[in-house]
Amino acid sequence: MAQNFASAFVAKLKELGVKRIYGLVGDSLNPLSDAVRTQGIEWVHVRNEEAAAFAAGSDALATDELAVCGASCGPGNTHFVQGLFEAHRNGAKVLAIASHIPSFHIGSSFFQETHPEMLFQECSSYCEMANSADQGMRVVHNAIQNTMSGNGVSVVVVPGDVFAQEVTADAPTLSGNYATGGNKRVYPDPAEAARLVEAINEADTVTLFCGYGAKDARDEVFALAEKIKAPVGHSFRGKMYIEYDNPYDVGMSGLLGYGACHEASDKADLFIMVGTDFPYTDWLPSKNVAQIDIDGAHIGRRTKVHYPVIGDVKSVIENILPHIEEKKDRSFLDAMLKRHAELLESVVGKYTTEAREARTPIHPELAASVLDELADEDAYFTVDTGMCNVWSSRYLTPNGKRDESASFLHGTMANALPQAIGVQAAFPDRQVISWSGDGGLGMLLGELLTVKLHNLPVKTIVFNNSSLGMVKLEMLVQGFPEHETDHDGVNYANIAEGVGIKSFRIEDPADLRPKLKEALAYDGPVLVDIVTDPDALSMPPNITWDMMKGFTAAATKTVLDGGVGRMIDLARSNLRHIGGAASITFK
Repeated sequence: MAQNFASAFVAKLKELGVKRIYGLVGDSLNPLSDAVRTQGIEWVHVRNEEAAAFAAGSDALATDELAVCGASCGPGNTHFVQGLFEAHRNGAKVLAIASHIPSFHIGSSFFQETHPEMLFQECSSYCEMANSADQGMRVVHNAIQNTMSGNGVSVVVVPGDVFAQEVTADAPTLSGNYATGGNKRVYPDPAEAARLVEAINEADTVTLFCGYGAKDARDEVFALAEKIKAPVGHSFRGKMYIEYDNPYDVGMSGLLGYGACHEASDKADLFIMVGTDFPYTDWLPSKNVAQIDIDGAHIGRRTKVHYPVIGDVKSVIENILPHIEEKKDRSFLDAMLKRHAELLESVVGKYTTEAREARTPIHPELAASVLDELADEDAYFTVDTGMCNVWSSRYLTPNGKRDESASFLHGTMANALPQAIGVQAAFPDRQVISWSGDGGLGMLLGELLTVKLHNLPVKTIVFNNSSLGMVKLEMLVQGFPEHETDHDGVNYANIAEGVGIKSFRIEDPADLRPKLKEALAYDGPVLVDIVTDPDALSMPPNITWDMMKGFTAAATKTVLDGGVGRMIDLARSNLRHIGGAASITFK
């Protein structure tokens, strides 16, 4: 029996195991929506196509499977762009279906006409239009193959009339053998590997700085660190995979950083970037740098690299480890571990006093630490950009079971709630926490309706400081008095209640623990609105003179050190294995 293109397309997605499509129905997308209805794939009805792409991206990354989103022509396509940028930069396996105006009217400035192939060029690696049903089936295959191979987003553009065309008997049969794109093994060039071995052997001290690309090579990283007595730091995106139970841990570098990572990086004879494309050059040394990355395009684009090695981290370390001479002197490692513990210890007292427990508005460090303590051992956190990034980077405790999603590479606001929708849809029985700022939540507030409509048990925790805190911090650092960063308070608990979502409003620190505990245990969607201090800002441990001039010019008081949560426990534990550690006095 003949099928139209929409039905054949959906049948292929179902064959590949796709269980849901995120998007908005309507207009030129209607034939696809009808095919979805008849073939039993769930349609997750979002309120903005941007959220559909965010949700699909987080679904794909959480499951390592193909995720699909759809948008109607014109404005639907333009709304798509923001979320597709996020998914594409993360390398998510996302297939975006962008419907188009009827074929006959393309090029006539028809109602809602855009040029999708141009629109999506920068936020995808494959974007082609289906000009007929038969040719469209071939485009579908190529699009799926592209994204499943690890190349980021693929976009299939389909005019509404093409969706309705019949696929002929001569249409190409699509292969069922699609590349997975994950856990690729890329072995290093022998000459590059040999040069890195030589550099490591010649250096008296080495520091490893690990990112997301090292997530599947944790054991190999630690084996290398042990052999060469190297401190191990990490980026924000690498934190969840590298920090926990790390006997070489010296913290995180960058604007959100803490601990001795920057100092260990700067003082080492050799600095090795391991699976990271860390973009902030101000926090990277340049005197003697090596870099291991599976993508050769990443090599040397952040700082001068003397020893480049292209390959996946696991394969490279397995290759070089037998040829590396073991270092006997661990004085540099021990010194950095001690320094790390001292730096973390020095700020603990500021945020663990009785005054902190009673302060109103609630200090965000307190709220973050209680949330970290009460969340499930395998909770999945999605974190808004801005100050939520700061508090999560310092208070969210990795343990090998928890996961975290944030806008690590695109840095957009409003990512947390739609990403939580995608993760929760994929894992309905897992605790999913949207760590939302009031600015981010307000930007895509309508997605609370999506949560309610599909009864997704997302726990939306709002750090509500009535301020764009990170923007305020940026202004202060640049020497500008903050302007238009604060706004009137909004009661998000009342809004959630109006939507039909269970809600809590927390203004008294004494209510934090009992109300958060009740909310996290609630069987269904819930929103917790925590009123936090808008003046609680945080700065990195390594502040430049230009930054300090900015603060002086703004004549603004701010907090220069943030708390560190349970990270101090790891730092203290690591010191127990160092001779002479008892001489350090903890305050």
